[in-house]
Amino acid sequence: MSFRWLVGKAGAALLTLIFVLVFNFFLFRVMGDPTAQLARLPRATPQEIVQLRHAYGLDKPLLGQFVDYVGDTARLDLGISQRTRRPVWSEIGDALPWTLLLIGTGTLLATIVGTWLGIVAATRRGSRTDDGLLGFSLFTYAAPEYWIGLILILILAVALPIFPAGLQVTPGKEFSSWFAHAADVAEHLVLPAIALTLVLLGQYFVIMRSSMVDVLTEDFITVKRATGLPWHRVVRRHAVPNALLPLVTLSAIQFGYVMGGLITIETIFSWPGLGLLEFDAINSKDFPVLQGAFLVFAVAVITLNLLADVLYFFLDPRVQTA
Repeated sequence: MSFRWLVGKAGAALLTLIFVLVFNFFLFRVMGDPTAQLARLPRATPQEIVQLRHAYGLDKPLLGQFVDYVGDTARLDLGISQRTRRPVWSEIGDALPWTLLLIGTGTLLATIVGTWLGIVAATRRGSRTDDGLLGFSLFTYAAPEYWIGLILILILAVALPIFPAGLQVTPGKEFSSWFAHAADVAEHLVLPAIALTLVLLGQYFVIMRSSMVDVLTEDFITVKRATGLPWHRVVRRHAVPNALLPLVTLSAIQFGYVMGGLITIETIFSWPGLGLLEFDAINSKDFPVLQGAFLVFAVAVITLNLLADVLYFFLDPRVQTA
């Protein structure tokens, strides 16, 4: 039964990936001919346009272009950036570590803080503490990413110049050691990480609070209390582990939302990750970079959702018996 379930989930992920490949191809063809923008440049001759179309394979029929696209993708060849003339993988490779650093820090902080606040609110349901935390989490969830980023810059980088307002390192600064370089990066990471944490905090808080409220009404909690266990031990050892299960799925599902908000946050703070790379590609109509970044994001979301399903299967026995 377990093997069949895993095969079914893997098959569904594979079908989703195939759909993403087809959608990714036609999406950027619908947006227009990538070489059309060069026709507006005064120094671009018709011969150069023809050569460029041939270099990108745009002079072939649509089916031929799709076959080339699938073959190149299978070989992990995402093409050449029209803006920098570098391989798209090189562009993504340079930006990916900075994005992973920002996402990892922001998601970890949001998970820890949001989970803790959700537990506090659930164990004090109906109190002023619960109402205040719920209102704060809903406010941060509803606030636009760019607004949160601008407020942080205005307060902590302009009014109180505590942290740098942008970039990932201090321009032109030479570092005496790796530790000094890491400390400078960490200082630049503070504001964008806080912004991402506040953006994600609300969902983790609401899910954890709701899950804790449901678990605290279960019969086994009443039995544990009836045996004389202290309230804090019942919450810590029995309620919290059962309430954490929905966060596994949330972490994977929310990854797509994170990538969407990351474009805004990285652009505001000039953080050189995939979000800023996509923003620059949009402005310059660099279709190969857009296509490659979209594919990388989609594969990451599909993979994380598959891992979350598998992990949830082994963590929750109810899923196995269903």
